[in-house]
Amino acid sequence: MAGSDGPAVAGGPARHVPVLARPALELLNIRDGGIYIDGTFGAGGHTRGILQTAGTRVIGIDRDRDAIAGGFDLVDSSAGRLTLVEDRFSNLAAVARSLGHEAVDGILLDLGVSSMQLDRPERGFSYAADAPLDMRMDPTQDVSACDVVNGWSERELVTIFRRYGEERYAKQIARAIVRRRREQPFERTGELVDTIKAAIPAPARFGDGHPAKRVFQALRIAVNDELGQLEDGLESALELCQPGGRLAVISFHSLEDRMVKQRFVKAARGCICPPDLPVCVCGREREAELLTRRAVAPTAGEIAANPRARSAHLRAARKLEEATG
Repeated sequence: MAGSDGPAVAGGPARHVPVLARPALELLNIRDGGIYIDGTFGAGGHTRGILQTAGTRVIGIDRDRDAIAGGFDLVDSSAGRLTLVEDRFSNLAAVARSLGHEAVDGILLDLGVSSMQLDRPERGFSYAADAPLDMRMDPTQDVSACDVVNGWSERELVTIFRRYGEERYAKQIARAIVRRRREQPFERTGELVDTIKAAIPAPARFGDGHPAKRVFQALRIAVNDELGQLEDGLESALELCQPGGRLAVISFHSLEDRMVKQRFVKAARGCICPPDLPVCVCGREREAELLTRRAVAPTAGEIAANPRARSAHLRAARKLEEATG
């Protein structure tokens, strides 16, 4: 990363410190004249870093219109080098092509809920403040967390709590939610937090973190189809990167990290024929090479400065110049 040697970009400091910014930008190998996509613009911290590193152009994408609106000052200070688009990052290839770019030099995805969203209680993402039970990253979409909690069956709730939240008391919590909503529908996060606390054994309320964090994570993932968006986004990103282009992904829980790792490993794998065959018959060619054999984790210093970085994992891959078997 070029650090302070890159072109200056006005607009003041980012509202939130971007996680794993330095290693992410180093892995993207930012260069003058390149075209880069920040598929999860958020508060603009990573985009600002890309613009300051070299004379690049950046396409910032976010499904949250508040995030896009909050980036207008950075657009104004970028001297035409930043374009913001309200869309899902799963559509990033279509977005780039609509702007005249058939391929790009690098793509960064910073997954999950943003600090900006967590810090606005009215969005309903946080279990730490009583607020409307919403959790939609795109406030215009139909289904909210309120709809899920009040409308999905007990079995469906158990499934998402276990799969997306790895919640050991998923069955007890889902049963308590269904029992409570028969008397009065859920409307606020505080009501859900109280129901979760009452549903689990007393010792579990004082265990690893807040007792509602896994259920809130599961609901957020389900409401926003985050894993489906990630699957489509990885395919779109690998397609859009030009030969030699790079894709870096920052994830915050094991399900996301596992999906990224598996897709990158698949992209880096060539022939899958049995080793005793004299010649390849599968015809499989490598798409990319791994730039991170193991996920990059935040340093102790970064975690101390930004506790939300604790669970972050960064993986990166480079699109091959030519397909190789």
